[in-house]
Amino acid sequence: MSIPANLKYTKDHEWVSIEGDVATVGITHFAQKELGDIVYVEVETLDQTLSKDEVFGTVEAVKTVSDLFLPLTGEIIAFNDDLESAPETVNSDPYGAGWMIKIKIADASEIDSLLSDEAYKNLIGA
Repeated sequence: MSIPANLKYTKDHEWVSIEGDVATVGITHFAQKELGDIVYVEVETLDQTLSKDEVFGTVEAVKTVSDLFLPLTGEIIAFNDDLESAPETVNSDPYGAGWMIKIKIADASEIDSLLSDEAYKNLIGA
């Protein structure tokens, strides 16, 4: 199972890539595999500022709907519009083209609360 070492992770199975004060967020390979075939990604929080652990959207798979939790406090500045017409990209490329949102980070100290790749591997038993 792919768990890139250059990313940070949450206990809710989101991954985070940080470049300066912007974080790109998606769900992990483990999460998309557990959900199954993803048919819809909904994010109605674009341009809103949310706190860490608030729900920023949902991902719908064939058998379930799951909330998406914000890994860091900040303003949601971008949504991956490609997911509207091709939500299955989250299954095929969760760490690349399947990214979901970009956040302008409000509190950089929260980054320290994210999991390393090793800590995430321990969480999922990989």
